Amino acid sequence: MASDPDAPEQTGLLARLARARLAAAGVMWTERVWPLLVPVLFVLALFVSLSWLGVFRLVPEWARMGLGLVFGLALIAALLPFRKLRPPEPAEIDRRIERANRLDHAPVLTQTDRLSGASDDAFAAALWGEHRRRMAQKLDRLAGDLPHPRVPERDPWAIRAIAPLLLVVAFAFSFGPLGGSLTDAFRAKAGAEPVPPRIDAWVTPPPYTGRAPVYLTSNANRGEDIFTVPAGSQLAVRVTGGSGAEAIDYLDAHTGEVNRVDPSAAQPSSSQFDMALSADGLLTLHEDETEIRSWRFLVTPDDAPVIRLAEEPRRARNGSLELTYEIEDDYGAVAAEASFEHADASDSARPLYDAPEMALSLPRRDADAARTVRDLTDHAWAGAVVDLTLVARDAAEQEGRSEPTRFVLPERPFTNPLAMALVEQRRLLALDANQQRHVLDLMDAITLRPEEAIDNLSHYLGVMSARSRLAQARTDDSLREVADYLWEIAVRIEDGSLSDAERRLQAAQEALRDALENGASDEELQELMAELREAMQEFLRELAQRGQQNPDQAMQMPQDGQMLTQRDLDRMLDQLEDLARSGARDQAQDLLSQLQDMMNNLQAGRQQNQQGGQQSEMNQQLNELGEMLRRQQELMNETHQMEQMRPGPRGDEMSPEEFADAMEQLQEQQGQLGQDLQSLMEALEGMGLEPGDQFGDAGDAMGRAGDALGEQQGQRAVGEQGQALEALRRGAQDMMQQMQQAMQGEEGGSEEGGQRQQGADRDPLGRPRANTGPDFGDSVRVPDEIDAQRARRILEAIRDRLGNTLSPDLERNYLERLLEMR
Repeated sequence: MASDPDAPEQTGLLARLARARLAAAGVMWTERVWPLLVPVLFVLALFVSLSWLGVFRLVPEWARMGLGLVFGLALIAALLPFRKLRPPEPAEIDRRIERANRLDHAPVLTQTDRLSGASDDAFAAALWGEHRRRMAQKLDRLAGDLPHPRVPERDPWAIRAIAPLLLVVAFAFSFGPLGGSLTDAFRAKAGAEPVPPRIDAWVTPPPYTGRAPVYLTSNANRGEDIFTVPAGSQLAVRVTGGSGAEAIDYLDAHTGEVNRVDPSAAQPSSSQFDMALSADGLLTLHEDETEIRSWRFLVTPDDAPVIRLAEEPRRARNGSLELTYEIEDDYGAVAAEASFEHADASDSARPLYDAPEMALSLPRRDADAARTVRDLTDHAWAGAVVDLTLVARDAAEQEGRSEPTRFVLPERPFTNPLAMALVEQRRLLALDANQQRHVLDLMDAITLRPEEAIDNLSHYLGVMSARSRLAQARTDDSLREVADYLWEIAVRIEDGSLSDAERRLQAAQEALRDALENGASDEELQELMAELREAMQEFLRELAQRGQQNPDQAMQMPQDGQMLTQRDLDRMLDQLEDLARSGARDQAQDLLSQLQDMMNNLQAGRQQNQQGGQQSEMNQQLNELGEMLRRQQELMNETHQMEQMRPGPRGDEMSPEEFADAMEQLQEQQGQLGQDLQSLMEALEGMGLEPGDQFGDAGDAMGRAGDALGEQQGQRAVGEQGQALEALRRGAQDMMQQMQQAMQGEEGGSEEGGQRQQGADRDPLGRPRANTGPDFGDSVRVPDEIDAQRARRILEAIRDRLGNTLSPDLERNYLERLLEMR
């Protein structure tokens, strides 16, 4: 082998080359070991993360052992590729250095090679030395490169990043109270005490009962042996943390049958059982053959509603049907109606119209009796003998029926003979279309000599037109058109155009009544009240015009009544609107029903002008007394409002000087009212009446109220004013009785006169008339201004509470029921 004459010079170069080879070898080891080490580190990181997260503490024992085995196998599988690991060869190292430094002609390998052949060839040795020197020049600045393990090529989705992220989170979690340790996977857990299952049971009664849910497992009911619940209640039993083998059996106390209740909702850790309770029985919750809990139930049956007539059906003054009835039900009926059947109908009859429909108003919550007035006079069955059956339904769809009552369905009274004949023909045709030929014969009879029977040419033409239509009618629809046309002719002959105004008034009353029953909004009630006012104004104008055109048939109050003024009607409508808006819907319905009675009496009345001078003078005094009552009521309201504005620490009330001036003005008004009372008492004595002690009590209370106002004691003044108001009402009632006795004496004390006078002091609403005195408080209870303001504040507070989304569901349900009770 040839010698190397340049060996001493190569010492420094070889040292640098040795360091470069060591660095290249490390890089190559890294590239070969790291891809094999990543799976091992991934498995170890997952194991450590799960240990720190406390997973091995939470899972059952078999799961802990299974996870340990899985990680052991995964670690072995990750270590198996290390068997193929081999160290890099020197030639591989040199080629890596040359490739990293981009060296051509293998300069690294040249430094360690030796010249082969004869060692005495000087030229070859010189040439080899020159070549090594030149190659050595390329190795002056050797540089290494970084490892390239090509892990991203093996893991393009970077799943390896999960391990360090999870490891960091688990490390932080391990310092918490629920954190685990690395030894959890190797430590067996002690057997845990079995946790008894949680049992929740409750009964929810049907919503229409208004009953609250019963929680069977609450502390308050743990000592109860028997629970009484309404029929149809929903039972729910929820078992949490049980074994899943729980079951429920219900033993029917009447039949002895045992019914298994299947779970309605089952989850790995809980199950729920639901059933409807319809009969007495024993409910047992058990697991396999072991009884866990049991409850005994007494189920109260929901009886069908009972409805019956409290009075015989009667006809109102304007012909409307008036029904007074009683409804009894466990939890209140939800609907009622009157069912009619034609009593005299033959088997071959072919009626053109169905029976009239009449929905019944439900009784108030504090009463069983109710009254419904419906105008059925325009129905084709009006005037026919019918069988009436009242039907009531409850929320459980149960139905109750009354005993049939036979009577004649009220019809509209007609005074014109021609109109009466047409209505009779219409009824015959409507009840049986087979009577078409007979009705034609009747129409021929009344038109046989029209100059004697019909004095109006337009009426004659209308009758002949109806006769032609009837003769040409071939279908039931065309016959119904003829029947409707006969009614229109009869109404036009009888009243002209007044019926339109009357119909509008009745429609407005019906719409307002339905809105009050259904709990309409304040905006809808305001619109309906406006419609009622307009309809009543139109009706009164038509009534006045008819009275001017035909004074002999002017429609006024009956002989046992007196006329109401426009002011009375306006005041009644204002009271009705205030009651509806303040939430007193039941009182508003009563007032509306009495207003309808007044309209009925007004429509059926006749002109009467039998008022003497003495009675007129008494009426004037009564009007003054009514005005005095109104002023005292307003003064009490103003005093109450002024007391609310008394100067105080809030700083937003009146100043002390302004408050004193206002109280002084109220004192002057109270003093003037006392003087007017004294003048009224003297006027009554001049008429031969003896004012009762009540007026004296009222005067004393007014004086005490004035003193309290002078001392700026508003609360005491309000109390005295209330006593004065009550004393005035009692005195007014006593004065009314004296006037009745005086007028009965003038009529000779006859029974007829007494009965006539008994109704003369009342308007159709059942209250003292405006021209015979004020309302003394013995009719419909109308809240005063203070009560109405308090009611509005309560309603606003309820609505505000409902608007709070943080309110408990139980409270929200209770508040919603309060609003429904309006």
